[in-house]
Amino acid sequence: MTETAYNKIPFNIPPYIGTELGYVQQAIDAHKICGDGQFTKLCNAWIENRFGAERALLTTSGTTALEMATLLCGLEKGDEVILPSFTFSSTATSIVLTGATPVFSDIRPDTMNLDETKIEDAITDRTKAIMAVHYAGVACEMDTILEIARKHDLKVIEDAAQGVMASYKGKALGTIGDFGCYSFHETKNYSMGEGGAIVLTHKEDIEPAEILREKGTDRARFFRGQVDKYTWVEYGSSYLPSDMNAAYLWAQLQEADRINEDRLSIWNAYDEAFRPLQEEGKAELPTVPAECVHNAHMYYIKLRDLKQRTDFIQYLKDRGISSVFHYVPLHSSPAGRRFGRFNGEDVYTTRESDRLARLPLYYGMAQEDRERVIDTVLSFFKNEIS
Repeated sequence: MTETAYNKIPFNIPPYIGTELGYVQQAIDAHKICGDGQFTKLCNAWIENRFGAERALLTTSGTTALEMATLLCGLEKGDEVILPSFTFSSTATSIVLTGATPVFSDIRPDTMNLDETKIEDAITDRTKAIMAVHYAGVACEMDTILEIARKHDLKVIEDAAQGVMASYKGKALGTIGDFGCYSFHETKNYSMGEGGAIVLTHKEDIEPAEILREKGTDRARFFRGQVDKYTWVEYGSSYLPSDMNAAYLWAQLQEADRINEDRLSIWNAYDEAFRPLQEEGKAELPTVPAECVHNAHMYYIKLRDLKQRTDFIQYLKDRGISSVFHYVPLHSSPAGRRFGRFNGEDVYTTRESDRLARLPLYYGMAQEDRERVIDTVLSFFKNEIS
């Protein structure tokens, strides 16, 4: 059987509402296509109002949002930051950028998030922050993480790249720690192609963030009339996205609930169809703790082991369906070994990473395509010979 016999179902199609080009044209017509135009400001305000954020600033990517967060934490050479190894390279490179050391810790097998019970064992007198990655839009155990941070006087950075529209105990992900970081990459629920946002919890971080984001100048104060001219006052870089990108995102934020409900309907259809597989011990499905509201960022299935996962992905590929694995644990990568270290024992990180396969899930996915994915996955388990 070959995949050419089927219409292909991609793993992802970037979200598109239909009003994006009109807003992009408005940005062009306004002759303001660089950073901090009307659409950037609209998106910032939307995030602040919708999620109860003190301040939100669009950035060029989720990566640069993380970089801003680590710089605003004042990290420097010799400092350490605790984070999961099961995450994207950006989480760690934002730490390495400052000269600090990523200290990888094991994950929980149920949510694939940082295991909060192992954090304190990784703390040394050089630890300055904890980076909590909300995998698949499902929150880490933030109460415990915040309690540990307060006890040891540590900053908490939320890598909420996958967490827009998700929450923990009623609080939007990205607004719980000291800094929150979103991604609006084309693979995310809401997209501007490349882009992200940093969310600030404390008022005292707003002006330093504005300066850092605006090439080290106090330009934001100038535009507010607080100074009669602006100048270079601190280290900074250019973290402002084009207003054309923000215009594209603005179209989707206006339809955020519609996009979220569509994705949840696909996620729920998968979960209902595959629940018997878990009950029969054939596969493991995502876990969403009671205190978490997820955003259907992804749906994954955990297979028995690496070999079965490889067979599973190939089985779907042969039938025209794109299923992919996810992160290779950072501590086992060349850069991870060079720049960081793993604290404690890798009980679950590598094992769970080797078993996880993600299924197609995107806004506007046709009913017949989701049904075909379901039927194909079920047929794999029905036909598989152990």
